[in-house]
Amino acid sequence: MFHKEGYKILVSSLIGLIVINLLTNFLIDKNQQWIITLVFVVTIIMFYLVAQFFRNPKREIDKNENHILAPVDGKVVAIEKVFEPEFVNEERLQVSIFMSPLNVHVTRHPVGGKILYSKYHPGKFLVAWHPKSSEENERTTVVVKTKKFGNLLYRQIAGAVARRIVNYAKEGETAVQGSDSGFIKFGSRVDIFLPLDAEVLVEINEKVKGGKSIISKVE
Repeated sequence: MFHKEGYKILVSSLIGLIVINLLTNFLIDKNQQWIITLVFVVTIIMFYLVAQFFRNPKREIDKNENHILAPVDGKVVAIEKVFEPEFVNEERLQVSIFMSPLNVHVTRHPVGGKILYSKYHPGKFLVAWHPKSSEENERTTVVVKTKKFGNLLYRQIAGAVARRIVNYAKEGETAVQGSDSGFIKFGSRVDIFLPLDAEVLVEINEKVKGGKSIISKVE
């Protein structure tokens, strides 16, 4: 199952693959069959990698208003106290999840509730683990009003390779926990800003799964 954001790229890649292989067969002498075979193998591998990037596995989501779920697949690269100036204007616990190009890049709503804020910011393309990427890179910020955690803010951040962020969250609508919130093309990171008294259930370098792993919970 592929994400809708990948349909045009996948079709274009497939057409490119076919054209390259047809040209190779036409231009390369049949006595050099190994070149034709090599080009075929390389283009198939490249298409497979692109297709892997846009996969969209369907997952059973255990919705629970006492839980904050991981919004994306990836590795936890930061857990730290920071001041969040864009919306909440207070100190929060920032949990950052880095996605490699091999991860599923669907962004899912980590909680359910009313979407209070959703804004796109153009910016730079620093590497996603750079300390300033959360403030200076292209990004989108979403805030969801929840019963248990108050106003929960999370942010999609483009990286050095990622060049387009897609955000489906619209102010005034209701976010359904685990449903699609957006998509980031070709690598990046997502930051979640938890209340200072939140219990963090993940550790640095831990791998998490979007819509499945529990980042924080309240009893």
